[in-house]
Amino acid sequence: MNLKIPLAWLQLAQQKVRFLVAIAGIAFIVLLMFVQLGFQDALYSSATAVHQSLRGDLFLVSSQYKSLTSSQSFSRTRLYQALGFDGVESVSPMYLQFAKLKNPATGEKYSIYVIGFDPGRPVMNIPEVEQNLDKLKIPDVMLFDRDSRPEFGPIAANFDKGDKEQTIEIFPFDAQIGYRVRVGGLFSLGPSFGVDGNLIVSDSTFLRINPNTRPAEKIDIGVISLKPGVDAEEILKNLKASLPNDVQVFTRQEFINFEKNYWALRTPIGFILNLMLTMASVVGVVIVYQILYSNIATQFIAYATLKAIGYANNYLLNVVFQQALILAFLSYIPGFLVSVILYDFAREATKLPIIMTANNAAIVLISAVLMCITSGALAINKLRSADPADIF
Repeated sequence: MNLKIPLAWLQLAQQKVRFLVAIAGIAFIVLLMFVQLGFQDALYSSATAVHQSLRGDLFLVSSQYKSLTSSQSFSRTRLYQALGFDGVESVSPMYLQFAKLKNPATGEKYSIYVIGFDPGRPVMNIPEVEQNLDKLKIPDVMLFDRDSRPEFGPIAANFDKGDKEQTIEIFPFDAQIGYRVRVGGLFSLGPSFGVDGNLIVSDSTFLRINPNTRPAEKIDIGVISLKPGVDAEEILKNLKASLPNDVQVFTRQEFINFEKNYWALRTPIGFILNLMLTMASVVGVVIVYQILYSNIATQFIAYATLKAIGYANNYLLNVVFQQALILAFLSYIPGFLVSVILYDFAREATKLPIIMTANNAAIVLISAVLMCITSGALAINKLRSADPADIF
């Protein structure tokens, strides 16, 4: 059987060392793209983990609200005003604030995010939290996030081993005297780029932890649940038109998008991740261009010979684009495999949700192909100048 091997492959494989170096170089760019996208997704996913776990339909926050980690409190009265609108079934206040948790093993204090709400009106759709609502009703009991970073000590490990009487000290910021709470259960939420760990308490326990910094009247999020079958957009419109301008109302998706935009556009980390992704693409185009240009220069006499025996420019240009595609696909495979390993390592080290998704796999593959095609388009200018006279 006569097997025709494409000219593009033969030219690339002729110098095996150069070919492997080219594959390695482009695979590294693919790896960089995966890393940037992975951390970018982890940034948005972790920053909106609380938003996605909330049960309500609409959400009331201060007009000064910037992000969950820098939220501004507002009057609880505004939430109860919303309860008077047709179509609103119930409202629930949430309290959010950073405090310091004392590591029970070392005595060191670390910043932790405290979430408080009325256990009789639960607002978080997390199975482990729902299973422990009765424990939250007991004064001075907390639920600890098992996915918190390790600096908080062996709280989760001790609880899993059967120590159900752990007491932990929580310190309001700028306070020298802590408040002791008992670990009543665990849940999984995970840290973010702004939060190292989480704990959940009842609203009454929250206020006792922060007696001087948080009056009960001041809340951070108002969770609004609507009656079945009502027009959520119509109620949203009425709330926005009727409530004073010291608060703003979001749907769930608007609330999530607002948080994403804050991290993407108003924080250094969002800017840096976007910049690095762009730079990786630009560097990739330059590297592939150099590879293809060098290959064309090496095979310049061969291309001129092909022209001399009747091959048109289009055929030769097609060979270059085939080489670009070969480089793209062969480089993508090792880049993808190494990225999966790095994702697992980074997820274990940071506790961030760095996960390989089909969406990111497709985005990087398309980007790699476009990167190589762009480089090929730039490199063919050298090929157009190939002259049959050069063979003499």
